[in-house]
Amino acid sequence: MLTDTLCTQCGLCCDGTLFGDVELAGRREAIRLEALGLDVDSDDADVELLALPCAGLRGTRCAVYAHRPQCCRTFECRLLQQAQRGEVAANEALARIAAAKAQVARVWTLLAGLESRRSTRLPLTERVANALDAAPGGTATGTPQRRALAAAMATLSRTIRATFVD
Repeated sequence: MLTDTLCTQCGLCCDGTLFGDVELAGRREAIRLEALGLDVDSDDADVELLALPCAGLRGTRCAVYAHRPQCCRTFECRLLQQAQRGEVAANEALARIAAAKAQVARVWTLLAGLESRRSTRLPLTERVANALDAAPGGTATGTPQRRALAAAMATLSRTIRATFVD
């Protein structure tokens, strides 16, 4: 099964790289997930959201897989869909995942030198935005490291849109 091969090597949909949060099916699902120790928030429209990175993620695997929310049960990224249709071979899909994860690692490396306080409970795009917004004098790309982070994040964002989600 391709999900066993691809999804368990990836985890980008759960670790805060692709999404900042995911919409839950309702309050009952939110209560169940909170009881499992997952972070659930409500937005302005009182929609229940699972905060990402998911507290149930262990490496690239879901520690609450049997109890995962409906949105997680039904989500299939573009790459998985392409592999299921035979448009992309599994080894090519794994190579694309590895390339995306290398880009993520580059962003994390650059981010580590810029974050004044590290909140591991924020999605990657939010952490990058916070680090760039904290630039002295309000210029997000004022230093070579900030310019490198902005460029690396732009590259990753293009990869995410082209490979995983619209």
